[in-house]
Amino acid sequence: MIYLDNAATTRRKPQPVIDAVVKAMTTMGNASRGAHDSALEASRAVYETRCKVARLFGCTRPDHVVFTCNSTEALNIAISGTLNDGDHVITTDLEHNSVLRPLYRLEEAGTISLSFVPADWRGQVNYDDFAALIRPETRAIVCTHASNLTGQMIDIARVGALAKERGLLFIVDASQTAGCIPIHMEDMGVDVLCFTGHKGLMGPQGTGGLCIREGIEIRPFKVGGSGVQSYRKEQPEEYPTRLEAGTLNSHGLMGLSAALDFIQEIGLETIAAHERAMMARFYEGVRGIEGVTVYGDFSSAARTAVVALNIRDYDSSEVSDELSQAYDIATRPGAHCAPRMHQALGTTEQGAVRFSASWFTTREEVDAAIQAVRELAE
Repeated sequence: MIYLDNAATTRRKPQPVIDAVVKAMTTMGNASRGAHDSALEASRAVYETRCKVARLFGCTRPDHVVFTCNSTEALNIAISGTLNDGDHVITTDLEHNSVLRPLYRLEEAGTISLSFVPADWRGQVNYDDFAALIRPETRAIVCTHASNLTGQMIDIARVGALAKERGLLFIVDASQTAGCIPIHMEDMGVDVLCFTGHKGLMGPQGTGGLCIREGIEIRPFKVGGSGVQSYRKEQPEEYPTRLEAGTLNSHGLMGLSAALDFIQEIGLETIAAHERAMMARFYEGVRGIEGVTVYGDFSSAARTAVVALNIRDYDSSEVSDELSQAYDIATRPGAHCAPRMHQALGTTEQGAVRFSASWFTTREEVDAAIQAVRELAE
């Protein structure tokens, strides 16, 4: 299979990731749930993973790295745990439903009001719109770092500077950029960074988390077992236990830890350059094919390794299925959980076929995908 659906999940994992998960499943106890060797080993290993995540993202305190099942859970925790009655929130048309639905739920409950920075037909935003939407009751800006549909990136350092200047909370969805694009929370003014482990970080599914700037208070989204302060009626107040009720996916986190080591060894910039080169090759190969429409603005280098396209007026699911059945090429069709972005692009009915690269994508695979698109268009 030629796997070009890495924006959904990286299918090929580094071998050390697989080895780490297998080892953990045969040796590891429950972190923070005992004083025997297996439990202590798990506790130490999980803490070491927190330290690695903190270093990668410029989070000043490892104990403010909270692990979750994925970025959806992390975003629900961050959004539900910081917003209050009467708050106004600014977000964008680029957002995934992992951001939109938690915000919509609070809006429909009458808790918050919501404003959107629009995207144009290329998927770009006007940064002046962020400032123009700020009201006296504005509490937070919540936005993605990059669109999962077009790969278009938002300059979060620029938005973070505005948020800091105006005293706003800044929550970032890094689902598409963690492990692919350098992120430094302190330098970029990010208060809460939400990430998933199974995409650019090349770790197992069922891993993710949020990094929280010191001084940011988040109410628990769920409560329960913590392994400490068991006689309290309330969830412990200290991070990360405050937001980590229940047993962690320690086996998966050991895979994530190995993935972070792999990224450190190769170099994040090296990985990012390879992925962008593969998608640039694909874009150059398909953009001139008659009947092919490519979405997004490719004049800027600030983008992830994603190309979304359609072939004539064919339904995107039909094209993706043909790519799979006839060419053994894996892509993602449809709405991509990004309804407002499709509205901006004018692809609500047709959807789009998304091609996305990883560190393991080869030039030969890209060229085969170009040829397949050419043949289908003809």
